[in-house]
Amino acid sequence: MEIVNGKNKVKSEVKTLPILFSLLAAAFIGMFSEMSLNVALSSLMEELNITASTVQWLTTGYMLVISILVPISALLIQWFTTRQLFLTSMILFTFGTIIAAISPTFTILLIGRLIQAAGTGLLIPLMFNTVLTITPPQKRGSIMGIVGLTIMFAPAIGPTLSGLIIQNLHWHWLFWVLLPFLLIIIGIGYVNIQNISEISKPKIDLISIILSTIAFGGLVYGLSSAGEGEGGWSSPATIYSLIMGIIALILFILRQFMMKQPLVNLRAFKYPMFSLGVVLVMISMMVPFAFLILMPMYLQNSLGLTVFVSGLVLLPGGTVNGFMSPVTGYFFDKFGPKPLVIPGLLIGAVALWFFTDLTTSTTIITVIIIHCVLMFGMSMVMMPAQTNGLNQLPRELYPHGTAIMNTLQQLAGAMGTALCVTIMSAGQENYMKDLDHPLGANDIKEALTAGIQNGFMFGLILAIIGFVFAIFIRKSHHSQ
Repeated sequence: MEIVNGKNKVKSEVKTLPILFSLLAAAFIGMFSEMSLNVALSSLMEELNITASTVQWLTTGYMLVISILVPISALLIQWFTTRQLFLTSMILFTFGTIIAAISPTFTILLIGRLIQAAGTGLLIPLMFNTVLTITPPQKRGSIMGIVGLTIMFAPAIGPTLSGLIIQNLHWHWLFWVLLPFLLIIIGIGYVNIQNISEISKPKIDLISIILSTIAFGGLVYGLSSAGEGEGGWSSPATIYSLIMGIIALILFILRQFMMKQPLVNLRAFKYPMFSLGVVLVMISMMVPFAFLILMPMYLQNSLGLTVFVSGLVLLPGGTVNGFMSPVTGYFFDKFGPKPLVIPGLLIGAVALWFFTDLTTSTTIITVIIIHCVLMFGMSMVMMPAQTNGLNQLPRELYPHGTAIMNTLQQLAGAMGTALCVTIMSAGQENYMKDLDHPLGANDIKEALTAGIQNGFMFGLILAIIGFVFAIFIRKSHHSQ
């Protein structure tokens, strides 16, 4: 394949496989690091003498930085070469990893995590834009399937490997073990990454950047605060953040439609399959996030399992999700999205229905089987819906389409977590109100389980809504 490098109009041959390998290896490390720290939160609270609301900033802050950077990625991709952005993202991530690895205090650890997030926020949209640019539409499903394997398999093995590291070493090693791989990836990327995008250097609109930062940062922070459970939706931090975020988002949208060269070109939404793909991607993001917040609580607090064993229980389903992604990508190229997305949502809905009947005596084998079924179904939704939506966009909208998709995924994840925790807490409180005797240890477990059942009912409703939308999906044609 030939490309034109920016304004020099010099044609060069693109080496697709080395570029993809470099990007996928970097994405794997980034996703692994994002999820691996979750199992260490309890250890960090004890060792650093911090509260749950404080330690939560290690995940909330990570999401905040990504949600702020991803919308700007459409601009950065048009200003800097692919190699420059790749190396910048990896150097930032490596620098953040070193800071986190040597951190003696929570503040320094948080700074390291935020710098890591900046690297991830640059890398993920760059990867999707590169795949769209160097891959022909008829093969895009298979390649996006491999991307899905990378993105989904890393979080699947993250909790298990992290549990092993924490059990035998120290939480600092969650960062030290990444460094050799990061240095190798930087070297490979330096040699292999070529520029595949046209450098047009559009005008930088500072007002749009400020509005985007307030809008998406405020919404993600507000939703994350609501999901932490301390004050919930009624806390001032949640209310003010959401109000500021919504007002800034409205102003941001209005400004983008008024500009000839918007920061994020929202005209991508005029393509119906892209708009439908965004909705389905958001739903298929909210369901796993709801699951990932509910299931560890159920396994550890209702069934009494350790962190490491909980990770092992979740490993088979995560592995199924990851390895199914290339398969669904292959079938997407052959048959289009409808034969995958509709059955996938039905399978996911059935699994979630079974999860609404969890009890304190449900066997681990039952949980593993239902989880595998759920992940099997959801693997048929995310990448096909995303690829089909992006396929309809003309090339000049690729950076904007990937920025929109990735930003709204972050927003959907925060929204799914917040709503799920709220519904679970309400169910837990209602169960306790109905008891006419003092609470015992078994009553607390039963109350938590009742709340978790309600949380999975929320997931089931989402899957049903997704199924209704999926009825209208059709294979999109590449627009130019």
